[in-house]
Amino acid sequence: MTPTDKERRDAMLDRVLSRGAQALGNHEPDADEESQFDLAERAALKRVAGLSTELEDITEVEYRQIRLERVVLAGLWNTTLAEAENSIRELAALAETAGSMVLDAVIQRREKPDPGTYLGRGKAAELAEIVAAVGADTVIVDSELAPSQRRGLEDVIKVKVVDRVALILDIFAQHAKSREGKAQVELAQLEYLLPRLRGWGESLSRQAGGRVAGGAGIGSRGPGETKIELDRRRIRARMAKLRREIAAMAPARETKRKNRTRNHIPSVAIVGYTNAGKSSLLNRLTDAEVMVQNALFATLDPTVRQSQTAEGITFTYTDTVGFVRNLPHQLVEAFRSTLEEAADSDLLLHVVDASHPDPHGQIRAVRDVLKDVETADIPELLVFNKSDIADETVVTGLRAEYPNARFVSAATGEGLDGLVETIESMLPSPNVEVSVLIPYERGDLVSKIYALGSVDREEHTAGGTALHAKVPQDLAAELDDFRRPDMVIGE
Repeated sequence: MTPTDKERRDAMLDRVLSRGAQALGNHEPDADEESQFDLAERAALKRVAGLSTELEDITEVEYRQIRLERVVLAGLWNTTLAEAENSIRELAALAETAGSMVLDAVIQRREKPDPGTYLGRGKAAELAEIVAAVGADTVIVDSELAPSQRRGLEDVIKVKVVDRVALILDIFAQHAKSREGKAQVELAQLEYLLPRLRGWGESLSRQAGGRVAGGAGIGSRGPGETKIELDRRRIRARMAKLRREIAAMAPARETKRKNRTRNHIPSVAIVGYTNAGKSSLLNRLTDAEVMVQNALFATLDPTVRQSQTAEGITFTYTDTVGFVRNLPHQLVEAFRSTLEEAADSDLLLHVVDASHPDPHGQIRAVRDVLKDVETADIPELLVFNKSDIADETVVTGLRAEYPNARFVSAATGEGLDGLVETIESMLPSPNVEVSVLIPYERGDLVSKIYALGSVDREEHTAGGTALHAKVPQDLAAELDDFRRPDMVIGE
């Protein structure tokens, strides 16, 4: 190990340890042990050796790896300067979440990317000077690069180049915890990696071609299958296996949803931009003690928690994966199973960061992704979180533009009582009035009526439990055999 490498390693360790201590210091003291462990573990494992898609048998292939590196950001400005700056700020947050140190950023005014080097050869040369001056070892581009653009840019600046998609994939690889989440991330990584493999020509041939296997002999040998072709075949085989595994996990997830549907349990899906405070809000609403971290994509695996309305009606909250601008299509497709939780809900709780420089852009980005999972018919309640630290002028403008939205602070609890009342009023309410006599051996039905309906009167008789209540339509059909419309139940 050279002195420079040792110095860089020591500096990296100092940063990791300081981040870990800060993360633990800022953590809520009443969080449970599992949440504390998750947060400490995440802070301590900031450095990753590379993408988890690296297969053991592939040795001579170049990969895009995100490590704890010194990076320079680069992007194009083809809309407004404010939007370009917001996008670069978001890219910086993504890079820091992946474990990198951002040293500088450049934005170029250009209508469309250069097909060879993305920035154009002149600007790429200027970027090379900046990289050399600050001592960066990686450039992260705020867009998805074609393989030829990445190679062209690397040839000019002489350091590794990764794009926005590879960066997001790396963060997902670090944060996925469940078996299904890890499989979805790996599949997305392989889909991204497949067209970007790089080899070194015919010297990587691994088998004879032509008819040599049939004994044709001299004169019939060809270059055969190159190493890169072998790598591609192995990756495709791995992708097929992952798709089968993810498909095999679907029935269990579907069974859980059917159980909630069969039991008539309403559901609220918490959706929104990454780092908008969805997990913090879930903790406030349900005492869920889900791990909270001020980082992008802290939550990847959905969390379901049960709650009750003031009338005692049971329903569930589901915390879903956060969205981001230009979310890689591989991830939208891979996480479709996770997003199905939103598609099957009765209410979308759309959380927006009121303190963000562009809350309107966050709303558009989330709604664009939700279109892909067919949520158009589901009621949506906009919730502007972090209103305690947002600019008062911005909050006033948002209140005027979104009069039906709620403004809350998950950190201080401000506005949560009104939010809960609004959520309960928008949930499907029991609207079928029934008078029933339930035999004592069917206590399960009595419990279901109390959990899902609103009981007005109850009386215990010789024949069973007499109830007058309002229940959902599905439950009313289940109670048809026990109806006693002329029955008088005492007050």
